[in-house]
Amino acid sequence: MARPEIKLAASTGAGMDRKIHHSRWSVKRWPLAAKLALACVAAVPAVIVVIKLTAGAGVRTIRVPAAQVTLSLVQQGIFHDLIPLRANVVPRDTIYVDAIDGGRVERVLVEAGDLVQKGQPIIELSNTNLALSVIQQESQLNQAISQLQQNEIALEQNKLANERALAEIDYGLVRLRRSDARREGLLARGAGSAEQRDVTADELAYYQRLKPIQTDSNQRQTDLRDRLLPEIHRQLGSLRNNLEVVHGTLQGLVIRAPVSGRVTAIDLKVGQHRDAGQRLAEVTPPTGMKLSADIDEFYLARVRTGQSADIDFNGQPVKVTVHRVYPQVHDGRFKVDLDFAGPSPPDLVAGAAAKGRLQLSDDSAARILPVGPFLERTGGDWVFVVPVSGAAAERRRIKVGRRTVEQLEILSGLEVGEQVITSDYTSVEKAERVLLTH
Repeated sequence: MARPEIKLAASTGAGMDRKIHHSRWSVKRWPLAAKLALACVAAVPAVIVVIKLTAGAGVRTIRVPAAQVTLSLVQQGIFHDLIPLRANVVPRDTIYVDAIDGGRVERVLVEAGDLVQKGQPIIELSNTNLALSVIQQESQLNQAISQLQQNEIALEQNKLANERALAEIDYGLVRLRRSDARREGLLARGAGSAEQRDVTADELAYYQRLKPIQTDSNQRQTDLRDRLLPEIHRQLGSLRNNLEVVHGTLQGLVIRAPVSGRVTAIDLKVGQHRDAGQRLAEVTPPTGMKLSADIDEFYLARVRTGQSADIDFNGQPVKVTVHRVYPQVHDGRFKVDLDFAGPSPPDLVAGAAAKGRLQLSDDSAARILPVGPFLERTGGDWVFVVPVSGAAAERRRIKVGRRTVEQLEILSGLEVGEQVITSDYTSVEKAERVLLTH
């Protein structure tokens, strides 16, 4: 049986199907690569928003358990401008004994702790090269002194010779005048010779002309002597002083105590060599004790002489004052000397330690925040402030004034009653917000 053939009428589809023309800008006509690029561009803003949100939550905001932080309250109170002191008892004066020329240690005459009198020998040194140098210098100085003395003697001898020459001229004038008078009388009586009279007269005239010449020469020699003698005497005095110094150089090999007191340091062995300028010993005169303390360099500009402090000695407070401030900073600290305001405590021992507090200024009213580990990271420039809800702490810049080991003076940025995280900021240093979790 033949399968019947089904035919669709052409008229049935002709009225319903028609060709749709798409625009050249239609997305459906774009190639696959263009469609993917458009999708990526559309997704960029969403990605940026997600990155910002996730980054802000992970870097700028940090979650910290509330039990791990310390909260402190900003209060209005009295700021006690005190800083702690740890001082040591030291002698008020210490005299250092150094080697002047150096040498080999021959004898050590005292030990640490011994009492000595001023000028007492404490160390003996030897120096062969120095001894030879002293002998040579002494010889040269003695030669110079001898030459100056010879010059002085020559001036004195010249003076005597000039005076003798003038005296002989005066004697010749007297003798010739008398002879000339006698010969004139004899010649007048016809008993004398005219020739002999002329010889006497010529000789007298010669002496008369010679006297002013000798007198003028004597005066010039006297003026020269008056100028040279003081200089010779000055040089002689200087050379004799130099000679004493040279002699004293050898005497300096015997080291003597510069003052009366106690030898506090000496560590020498016979046979050791010490160069010029090296420390040999220390002597402490009986001028009493003082305190020496090291203070953090942060307070260098605020510590001044005359400020008072309380030091605890055997449970008793003792008043002291700042006597000297040493501005040199070593390892972040500077040194001050403190004197006792009254009688020093009895039985003070050099090297003993004592604790106390130094008052930098008078007590005054201020906004106060307790000091905490946060200062090591912020330096007092900013803090995390916790609102009343206690949910999250916000970073805030502040301005601080005076600072002690216990108190921090707040000048601006915080109000009385606000809470601040004062624990360590190591883990939250780069955050803007700290979420406190429970």
